[in-house]
Amino acid sequence: MSNNNAQLTVVGLGTGDEDQLTLGVWKKLQLASQSQSVLYLRTKDHPMVHMLDTNQIPYETFDENYMAHQSFEQVYESIAEALIQTAKQQAGEVIYAVPGHPMVAEYTVQLLKQRCPEEGISLTILGGESFLDQAFLRFGFDPIDGFQLLDATSLSRYTLNPHLHTVIGQVYDTYTASDLKISLMDMYPDDYRVVVGHSLGVTGQEQMFEVPLHELDHVKGYGNLSLVWVPKSEKDEDDYRTFGRLHEIVQILRSPEGCPWDREQTHASLRKNLIEEAYEVLETIDEDDPDHMCEELGDLLLQVMLHAQMEEEIGTFTVYDVIATLNEKLIRRHPHVFGENKAEDADEALVNWNAMKAEEKRKKGIDVAAQSALDGVPRELPGLMKALKLQKKAAAVGFDWTELEDVLKKVDEELAELRQAIADPSEDGAAEQLDELGDVLFSIVNVARFLKLDPEDAIAQTNRKFVARFSYIEDQLRLRGLSFEQTELLEMEKYWQEAKKVAKLKQG
Repeated sequence: MSNNNAQLTVVGLGTGDEDQLTLGVWKKLQLASQSQSVLYLRTKDHPMVHMLDTNQIPYETFDENYMAHQSFEQVYESIAEALIQTAKQQAGEVIYAVPGHPMVAEYTVQLLKQRCPEEGISLTILGGESFLDQAFLRFGFDPIDGFQLLDATSLSRYTLNPHLHTVIGQVYDTYTASDLKISLMDMYPDDYRVVVGHSLGVTGQEQMFEVPLHELDHVKGYGNLSLVWVPKSEKDEDDYRTFGRLHEIVQILRSPEGCPWDREQTHASLRKNLIEEAYEVLETIDEDDPDHMCEELGDLLLQVMLHAQMEEEIGTFTVYDVIATLNEKLIRRHPHVFGENKAEDADEALVNWNAMKAEEKRKKGIDVAAQSALDGVPRELPGLMKALKLQKKAAAVGFDWTELEDVLKKVDEELAELRQAIADPSEDGAAEQLDELGDVLFSIVNVARFLKLDPEDAIAQTNRKFVARFSYIEDQLRLRGLSFEQTELLEMEKYWQEAKKVAKLKQG
């Protein structure tokens, strides 16, 4: 039979010291032995349970729910459901006791707050001493200095702020402590001092350990009443891994009190820097040098920060707007990841991407049908890269060769025309030669496309090969005390051929 006056009261058992249990909560607990009220405990694993036993207060626990489900979310949902059904059937009040304070790190209480109004159940929540009270007391810091409370089971490096005191709960066991250590080491130095507290405020059970971060999972005794305190940092270098600090540094550099060179820069003056830094990153990729790549990616990021800072100074946008725009675009253009669409391979993913780009243009009022098939290729791309993109766009609408052999014949044809232009002694000969040379290069890019090779990669590889062989010639001349002026071309060619053989030996 359903109870139209269903009542559910949640009380907090505090941190475990009976002297800290509130009088109101104690009176409510005593009702379980004096009336039709029933008492449920989320878990029997709490120091206050002995007081209930001593005073012969009857109770039931939900400890079996932890064994019946695979995740904490399922456990807590099953507890909330059981309480709601009991409250609807029970003639008297249902009392639900949780460790600490009901509104601090108690997911079941949040579920009850959401569902009780929907089920017509009157929900009352009585506070208790939170583990935070003992944390502030035992760890000895004032939360007004800056404080955050985090859950070890769902901690993200993006929530960490070294300028705040951080208390981390739900450190149930050594495995959780190990995962927590790894997350914290993304932000803090390995030897950063942290404090572990077990059963804070519980007489005879309290333990505290100060250890370097890398030993966090070496501490024994983790359980339901364990906390980790990461003190706020007073060192600037502990903030170096945060994006906010980078933004602040660039602001300072551009400020009146900052660097004269940085203050004078404009979008136009930094134009070449952006390109140069991008190419330096590419060089580290070719070198397969992660350390150098890390440094050069930072230099490239600095260019982005400087351009964004210039716009922030005149109020158009900030770097955080840049990030927000990028995040939104990435989610929107990947419906096969963040939406309902599917993509089995890279080609299908690219189809989704291009479809979303077209849709974005339509929403901006751009007539996609009226656009050139070649639109969207950046004007300032390097020549070979731009030629490849133009050819791919033309091929996408059917303007393309059908066979590689036809493309190779086109290369021969363009070479013949270049030879003819070279033989032309007229005043327009140079212009004609430039035109025909461009045609040869464009046809070579077509060959690369048919072979599914990147012409920029090909020329970069040849450049590296040329530098290595030429350096070999220089080394040989240096060993013999000779200069280029003292060496015949025939001898240089001999060293060139030697360099080719040496390279093959190293490869093989």
